Amino acid sequence: MATLVHDLDLPQLDIAGSERTEALAAVADARNHHWLAQTPLGYACSARVDAVAILRDKRFHSALSLIPQMNGVEPDPDEEPRQPSILGMEGEDHARLRRLVAPAFTPAAADRFRPFMREVVGDLVDKVVGSGRSEVVADLCEPYPIPIICELFGAPKEDWLQFSAWATDIFRIFNQNLAEDQPLIRKAGDELSAYVEELIAQRRRNPGDDLLSELIAVEEAGDRLSTPELVMMAVAVLMAGTDTTRNQLGCSLALFSEHPDQWARLAKQPELAPRAVEETMRYLGAVRGTIRVASEDITYRDVLFPQGTLVSVSLAGANRDTDAYEAPEVFDISRERTTQQMTFGSGIHHCMGAALARAELQEALTLLSVRMPDLAPDGPVEWKPTTFGIWGPAVLPLRFTPAPA
Repeated sequence: MATLVHDLDLPQLDIAGSERTEALAAVADARNHHWLAQTPLGYACSARVDAVAILRDKRFHSALSLIPQMNGVEPDPDEEPRQPSILGMEGEDHARLRRLVAPAFTPAAADRFRPFMREVVGDLVDKVVGSGRSEVVADLCEPYPIPIICELFGAPKEDWLQFSAWATDIFRIFNQNLAEDQPLIRKAGDELSAYVEELIAQRRRNPGDDLLSELIAVEEAGDRLSTPELVMMAVAVLMAGTDTTRNQLGCSLALFSEHPDQWARLAKQPELAPRAVEETMRYLGAVRGTIRVASEDITYRDVLFPQGTLVSVSLAGANRDTDAYEAPEVFDISRERTTQQMTFGSGIHHCMGAALARAELQEALTLLSVRMPDLAPDGPVEWKPTTFGIWGPAVLPLRFTPAPA
């Protein structure tokens, strides 16, 4: 007989405003008492086995569409309905889109852009390498992914700064200040959509060697993406591929500055780059968690979750689960962990751009470990609030042994 989740005697978990180590400790402590915890929004799980099970259970839907409601923002009845984002879609509509676009997001597709990734990060580090000091969020992390996304779309270089501004404003949706930020988010979304529509029109006339042209050309049994779907996919790629990479690179550099032996090892053994990326994402991931909502009454582990119940999945907690990883508190890029890290998620909403993100981070860390030896903190790190959906350092001053540009 299943027990109603509301009737369980659960540990309380509220990590809003907590420092990252405190938050991880609180999550682990709650997990030691019960596999579920009660949160201000609903419930949370952090054991890796449960995180994977809930994320793979198609009855638990993405809560992305509920963000306005969770922020107390009512829908505007006069606003024109938008094409639903693939990031929040479910069922056959979601499966159809993933099926159509999957060939454009394979590791082989991402590998084509590796030379350009090396060029971008090389140009950025050239500007700071002679000084031996850098505030790497502003100098390296923030500007790095935008040129790559623009290259994916075939957008001209002069539009890079505009893309960066749109990405920054659109990602405010995850910062839990939606009532104030909504006008900026809507304006950025409208401007980006109009820009992409024009790009689509150009690519229909003159296809190129870029992601947008590939998405226009995809077809399966006569099924093709409509223009609104193409616009939505472009916005989703910008959202999924910009702020996440910026923050993850910042997290990785902060982590390596605390472990100089690992940084030196990567410089000497660049073949460790794939493991280094997986280990930094496991140990200090930029995506700390995700939220699911029960689309119907669901029984899992003899617990009944009524329809509408919110369940937070702590990806950061799952990544430190002692039942899933050997010595999870140890950061070691040489170790081949057989259990996959959870920062990309799992199930049908597993990060679509994972191959691209892996390639970007591998290329950046490989080059930077050589060009910025003896990496070390050069002042206090300012971290973004833990309430941010995409998290990382806001200010990260580092020093290193200077070298000629």
